[in-house]
Amino acid sequence: MIKFLDLQNVNAQYKEELTEAFSRVLDSGWYIMGTELNQFETNFASYCGTKHAIGVANGLDALILIIRAYKELGLMQDGDEILVPSNTYIASILAISANGLVPVLVEPSLETFNINPLLIESKITPKTKAILPVHLYGQLCEMSSIIEIAKKHNLKVIEDCAQAHGAILENKKAGNWGDAAGFSFYPGKNLGALGDAGAITTNDDDLATCLRALLNYGSHVKYKNLYKGVNSRLDELQAAFLGVKLNNLDAETEIKRKIANRYNKEIINPKIILPSVINSMAHVWHLFVVRTENREELQNYLTNNGVQTVIHYPIPPHLQDAYKEFKNLSFKVSEQIHKEVLSLPLSAVLKVEEVDKIIEVLNKY
Repeated sequence: MIKFLDLQNVNAQYKEELTEAFSRVLDSGWYIMGTELNQFETNFASYCGTKHAIGVANGLDALILIIRAYKELGLMQDGDEILVPSNTYIASILAISANGLVPVLVEPSLETFNINPLLIESKITPKTKAILPVHLYGQLCEMSSIIEIAKKHNLKVIEDCAQAHGAILENKKAGNWGDAAGFSFYPGKNLGALGDAGAITTNDDDLATCLRALLNYGSHVKYKNLYKGVNSRLDELQAAFLGVKLNNLDAETEIKRKIANRYNKEIINPKIILPSVINSMAHVWHLFVVRTENREELQNYLTNNGVQTVIHYPIPPHLQDAYKEFKNLSFKVSEQIHKEVLSLPLSAVLKVEEVDKIIEVLNKY
């Protein structure tokens, strides 16, 4: 069976360096908010092209804390609205409602899976305070259009970069387009930790200062609490592991781009709709997602032929029990996407003969 994602082999590439990083942290005796975190934050900010990178416990916390910080700074309040794609993982939407704000769902483009800029302005009301574009599956949204709309209506732009580490559009990387951005370093991401981890990037000094307090019990100085904060810190061990893997992120991405390019050129089965790419550098291929009318049939066929696949995601957020208030809403494009998508194996350790087999099997379907 060709695994959908062979994390053991992905991390085995770095075993010696990861072991050395573990020993360094273990021997230091300092496990929270130390030199490893400082170094990773500096390096990740430099990588993204931003002034600040702030380590947090996970990607969801990154988005929650950004919105929370805007509330603390008086720029948002309970009941305000944030526009967010209806086609996304539920975390993007949870971050809004967790802060007492209202998620307003916007349909995506069927071709790119990302939020459709042409539909954004129709959703803006006097209560709208931000747009939260999600760079789904690793492809940057049409950010120039989104930024233009945001400036016109005086809105913040909060990027969800959980799947788009290193994606570039118009010489600007994911995480450096909006006012702030949330990243996930969940183990399966393009830049994955060996546990939960996340980060926030921003060029806003005031926001960064507020965030650093909020993630640490609301405190800049020990035992002095400016805000009712939380504990959401990126620990030294994960920071050290991420530092090792950041050095090779672009090289891994190039391997994935080459595999994705083969898929797009060599899969020629008319029953399978391949993903659209707006710009080769704007996609880092966290996932290679195809569409087909008979998804379950295709998935079973691939399983029977030794190819493991995953569905990202089977149920759209507006049909989840968690958001009963959306149950009566209709988002036809999102519903179609969620019924048809199937993710193929794609990683930097996928062998040439495995790619050959995947293409062959798909073309015989």
